[in-house]
Formats: sequence, C-alpha cells, structure tokens
Amino acid sequence: MLFKDLNLIKPILKALEKKWYTNPTPIQEKAIPHILKWRDLLGAAQTWTGKTAAFAIPTLQLLANESKLENRWRTIKTLVLTPTRELAIQIEENFTEYSTGLNIKNMVIFGWVKQGAQVKKLKSWVDILIATPGRLLDLMQQWYINLKHIEVFILDEADRMLDMWFINDIKKVLKELPAKKQTLFFSATMPKAIHKLADTILKDPIKVEVTPVSSTADKVKQKVYFVSKTNKINLLIDLLNDKKMNSVLVFTRTKHWADKVVKQLDKLNIVAQAIHWNKSQNARQRALKNFKSWETRVLVATDIAARWIDIDDLSYVINYEVSNEPETYVHRIWRTGRAGNSWLAITFCDSEEYFYLKDVQKLIWKEIEVETDHSFVLKIDKNAKPLKKTTSRNRERRDKRELGKRPVVENRKRDVRRLKNKRG
Repeated sequence: MLFKDLNLIKPILKALEKKWYTNPTPIQEKAIPHILKWRDLLGAAQTWTGKTAAFAIPTLQLLANESKLENRWRTIKTLVLTPTRELAIQIEENFTEYSTGLNIKNMVIFGWVKQGAQVKKLKSWVDILIATPGRLLDLMQQWYINLKHIEVFILDEADRMLDMWFINDIKKVLKELPAKKQTLFFSATMPKAIHKLADTILKDPIKVEVTPVSSTADKVKQKVYFVSKTNKINLLIDLLNDKKMNSVLVFTRTKHWADKVVKQLDKLNIVAQAIHWNKSQNARQRALKNFKSWETRVLVATDIAARWIDIDDLSYVINYEVSNEPETYVHRIWRTGRAGNSWLAITFCDSEEYFYLKDVQKLIWKEIEVETDHSFVLKIDKNAKPLKKTTSRNRERRDKRELGKRPVVENRKRDVRRLKNKRG
C-alpha cells in the first residue's frame, strides 16, 4: 500500500514525498483510515513503529477539513499529551514537517524552562498543542490555556505515563476536556492498568495492535558475548577499536554504570555522553542532539531515559548489562534496523545475568548467537543460582529514584516514632 491510497490530501502527500515516505508502516496503514472517520482508537505500538505519523497525519487532515471541524479562531483544537520534554519536541517537529502547506499552527510546552516565551506564543494562533502534564496543568491554573474547544485528544506513551506517576495529572486534564471529542490512545504495552484507563476515556474504540513485544526486528542481527563483569569495559573498548562502529548506543540498567562507562571511555579519548534522569533536561537534549549529529560517538543510556530516543541512522546497540525485564531487551534492540537497514545488537552477559538471558530467549522464541571470537571469553556456570528477582514494589522505587524523586514510604511518621523508641 502507498500513502496516496489512504485518501490523504495533496499538501500532506507533498510533505511526505519531501521526506521520501511512500509506504505507510503497519500502524499507519491500520490507524489512519479509522482516525479519518472520527473513531476513537486504542493503539498498541512501540515508539519507533511510525506511531507519531499514525496520529499526526490524519489529525492534520481533519483540522484542514473545515466542513468537518468548526472553524474556531484562536482556539486549541487538538491536544497531544506526552510524558517527557524530549518526546514532546520530537512530536512537535513531526507535526511541523507534515503540516507544510497547511494553514495550521502547532506549538510545544514543557516544564523546567521559563514560561514567558510559551505564554506569549499561546496568546497567538495555536491549533495543535503538544504538552507534558506538569507544565500544561500549571498554565491551565494560570488561565493561559482553555481546553473547552478540544476536538481531538491524543494520549501518547500511556504506559510510561503511569510508570512516571502521571495518572493523577491525566485525570485532572480529562476533567477539563469536553465530553464530545475524538480520543486517540497509544501505548507500547497493554497491562491491566492501561486497559482500565482506556475504558474510562474511550467510546467504542477501534483497537489496533502491531509489532507485539515478543517479536524482534528481522533484520537486526543479534549476538551475545559471555564476559565477566570486570572485563565488560575492556570488551567494549576492544569493540570500539573497530572504526566501523561510528554510532553506538550502549544500555545500562543504572545511572551509576552509565556514568562509570562514560568516564572510562573519556580516559581513552572516545567521545561519549550519558543520558539518564539525574541529568537535567537541557543536558539530556544536548547529549541526544550531539549523538544525532555524529559529534558524540557513544551514547550511554539507562532504559527509563532512553525510551524516547528516536534515531533513524543507528548502527549498533550494545547491552552492557542484560535487562532483568525481557521485554526491555526487545525495546532496546528495536533501536537498530529501523529504516530497512541491517545492523547489529550485541549483549554482554556475565554468569549472574545468564538467567536474564534465558528469559529473553524464551520471550523472543530464539536462541541468540554466541560470539566466542574475543579476548575475554567467560565460561558460564549454568548451575549458578539466579539473582534475586526484582519485585514490582522494588521496581517502582527504583524507577522513582531514576526519576530523581524520593520514594513514597507508607506510615512514615509511625516508622520514625518506632525508630526513636528503639534508640531510647
């Protein structure tokens, strides 16, 4: 199928041609026709499957069609709610590219920057608003934003919204939206909490699901290197001696190891930067920009920060540590092979992580090729005891620490009182 077969208007087709887009991805092919019919939609799709275009293209066409949509001057007609600044900026850039030739204005707002410039732009003509929850609510409370005329509401990365504790903010925004509207709900995974939230805001939705989490990109070659924890950095340096590896995304489980890897690479004059939630938003954005422009050769990221990394020409992904959640492995390696290219995903695995690797192979229904042609080969003890499994409660606390927030401790006053009594 071609984009021209989706009954898109000429200005949008021309904008897509400029980006050399001819064939829609599966999520675009399935979602666009339903959205153009003003149907609510529940979409299960990963960030890198063309999901943004799947909702941006038909939304722009609906806005451009004056016979379908009331022509309200200087009112926000579409709201896109997304969890992070980085993703909000990427979505805004896509809307701008696809709306070339259309008389439609969009803007993005996010926190941790001065609001003056954003407020000034809001006072002018804005059709589409892309926002993070915190700044949106802040400006709504100051009466700078009115959501009463919203025709299309898009909730993106819903599962990560819940992981980042935005559920209460989402509920506050929903109260301000009109009852009659089109709602588009996108999420990479569909746990029970997501289904419950979707049921409360969607009306007779069309369900679209593509690229299930258990599948992997066919053109991504996967290899595992068995190596001790102490030799992982040496193996990474050895691999980076190959000049073909000019753009490498390295994943670690924690920000501690991300910073440690960057320090070791800096000592050898290998240009590397870390991206995680202890970094400021400006620092994260700068690191991503440098990596995209090839100024930075190696980007070291934690899973929670790298969810919204959007890079088309990524050559290699290296899992410095095996994730303790098998679905995360799939999310990581999908960063390669996105533009029809065939690239390589490498995993470093020590003896304690072997059981995580087995979980990954069960999920993807595939045994990953073992690479033995290196100087740090480790003989794996398959009878070793697995690491202690991370509980959902501990995972929530870990994620909050990654987000730079203090974990909520129940009955804090009671615990402090008991501690004082114990000390006498």
